[in-house]
Amino acid sequence: MFKTAIGRLRFIGFYEGISFLVLLLIAMPLKYWADIPQVVTVVGGLHGLLFVLYVLAVLNVWITHRWSFVKVALAVIASFLPFGPFVLDRKLLRDHS
Repeated sequence: MFKTAIGRLRFIGFYEGISFLVLLLIAMPLKYWADIPQVVTVVGGLHGLLFVLYVLAVLNVWITHRWSFVKVALAVIASFLPFGPFVLDRKLLRDHS
């Protein structure tokens, strides 16, 4: 999976998507309903790191596979939507297997 640019994007995208869901569904409610803001600090920092790695992986695929600008933009937009990275992963798996 790590040998190809697509494989790296799929791997990082999976964990970036998980971190986003944990941030939205666990950390944010703990911050506002249980008054535990430290969870957002930790999960938010991890998610930020994974987001940067995701964007770098998208750029790597853009260069390696000569993706169109529209495809790159859609991949980046997917990272802003809950479950977006998983939808992209399914499409990448279908197109590149």
